[in-house]
Amino acid sequence: MSVNIVAFGNERDVLSEDSQQSSLMWSYLRRSALISEIDSSPSAEHARSAVTTEYQACVFGNVRLVVHDCPLWWCLKSSVVILLVIPKITETNMCKYAALEHRQDIFDSDWYTSRSLIGGADIIVIKYSVNDKTSFQDLKDSYVPMIKKALNHCSVPVIISAVGARKNVPCTCPLCTLDRRSCVTTSEGAQLAKEFGATYLELHALNDFYIQKYFGGVLEYFMIQSLNQKSSEKMKKRKKTQKCHRLQPPQLEQPEKMPILKGEASHYDSDLHNLLFCCQCADVAFYSEDSSKVVEAHKVILCSVSHVFMLLFDVKSPADIHDPSILRTAQSLFAVEAGAGLPTPHGVPPCSVPIRVVVKDSVFCSCLPDILHFIYSGAFQWERLEEDIKKKLKDSEKTEHVLEKVKCILKTPGKVNSLQDCQSHQIKRLYSTSLRLFFNTPVLADVIFTIQGATVPAHRAVLVARCEVMAAMFNGNFLEANSILVPVYGVSKDTFLSFLEYLYTDSCCPASILQAMSLLICAEMYQVMRLQHICELYIITQLQSMPSRELASTSLSIVSLLKKAKFHNSDCLSTWLLHFIATNYLIFSQKPEFQDLSVEERNFVEMHRWPSSMYLKQLAEYRSYIHSQRCHCTIM
Repeated sequence: MSVNIVAFGNERDVLSEDSQQSSLMWSYLRRSALISEIDSSPSAEHARSAVTTEYQACVFGNVRLVVHDCPLWWCLKSSVVILLVIPKITETNMCKYAALEHRQDIFDSDWYTSRSLIGGADIIVIKYSVNDKTSFQDLKDSYVPMIKKALNHCSVPVIISAVGARKNVPCTCPLCTLDRRSCVTTSEGAQLAKEFGATYLELHALNDFYIQKYFGGVLEYFMIQSLNQKSSEKMKKRKKTQKCHRLQPPQLEQPEKMPILKGEASHYDSDLHNLLFCCQCADVAFYSEDSSKVVEAHKVILCSVSHVFMLLFDVKSPADIHDPSILRTAQSLFAVEAGAGLPTPHGVPPCSVPIRVVVKDSVFCSCLPDILHFIYSGAFQWERLEEDIKKKLKDSEKTEHVLEKVKCILKTPGKVNSLQDCQSHQIKRLYSTSLRLFFNTPVLADVIFTIQGATVPAHRAVLVARCEVMAAMFNGNFLEANSILVPVYGVSKDTFLSFLEYLYTDSCCPASILQAMSLLICAEMYQVMRLQHICELYIITQLQSMPSRELASTSLSIVSLLKKAKFHNSDCLSTWLLHFIATNYLIFSQKPEFQDLSVEERNFVEMHRWPSSMYLKQLAEYRSYIHSQRCHCTIM
């Protein structure tokens, strides 16, 4: 590998008396510690004309450095000036200057020669003396455009070096009479470098500092850049050649897309709202003062909404309520009839005799069905409640009176009630948070499940609203309809508690994949489809997050999960698990459980396996070829 440097220009001062003044490139080659084996060997043609001097050396150890130094290329036109200022001109000098003028004509006319010289350069150095402005102007006007034209289709770094200490520095004062043309200013050199896109350097002397550390540092930087670029291009060419002649590695196709499992939207609010329409398991009935029934409802729902109903149904005592406005609202609006809290006769369903509550306020009583619809629907349509009450009463004062009573019922203890408190963000949370207060507690419970020797209290109203199987069980011709104790078989206590928690709160969070599968089986048993979908999504998410190493070492049997999903009609999960086994074929095919797949399942997995058997066959052939070539594969 080699680096070619072409240097144009004469850095020697034309008027200097030192005829043995060193050139810039020779000084660098002689002084640099990186250079060895300097050889000045001009070709035969160049020897006749002495236009270009060629230096060859070794740099960076074994890199060949070729320097073409052309000191007379752009400096020859100044020969006329030299003849005028030198008083004694010998015949030999006259012949020399005549030859120089002839060579200038040759370079000007031979564009192909100059283009070849510039085109083969890795770095171009343009140098001039700061005390010879005529030569600098000639360079700027005549030869810089020629170099630009030669570099039109290639990017070569250019260094412009201003050599020497200025003898007559031009003054910037407009009244000064000094000759402004005697030397080249820094701004002129910098402007030329800017137009050229070059690096501009000023070398006040050709000593070690300016040559080795200053000029040499910039030149060696560009040399390293050139070597890196050549090495990169050489490597690309080699790879391209090898790619054309060598066997290509097989292309690994992408695995098939996994089936998408869509979750079911929540119908929690609509379930509880429908409970008010069907009036199943109603355990409280509201009456007007004339003893006519107005509407039936459910204690657990009303108590989850308001502390007023908690006082009314003895869930809380007056000592527990520190807000006097809640006590006043309960006493002024409602009254529980005497004897309503007596125990029901033996064999009679606990909810068949609802507790009687008299509504003292007649205007409020007439709007009570609308108010209960508002509460049971999640209490997120306050504006609609206002419109319904306005249409029914047709009196603004009475409407305002009823709405104020509703605000008092829904009031949070210790806080001033406002319209915003009756909006969605404050009351809609009653089902997801307040009903949780009644989960697995005996307060207002009217059914007790017995499971694995333990008892779990619950509320029929919530169970009927949220589960169709339990609605049929508690309202049909089943023993559970007339019994307080209900046995549960086929599931564990923890799984059943998780199931009830979902019915009360519309959320669940399994602790593991196995618990999620047990909860899925329970959900399938009671036909709660949304809970079944939630468990499926949880299992899929957990399996997808497992890294390959954990998947290979886990004791969890995916095939066993597949069998359970199929047995309990979880078609989406079973299909996804089959695709999951096929996508991770190399892992599962090494496990003993893989043999438990049915013939149909095995055929499906083999058909959709990743990577495919064809790819593995091609990969084996490619590896065999690489081994036979005794070279390393750079891709696999």
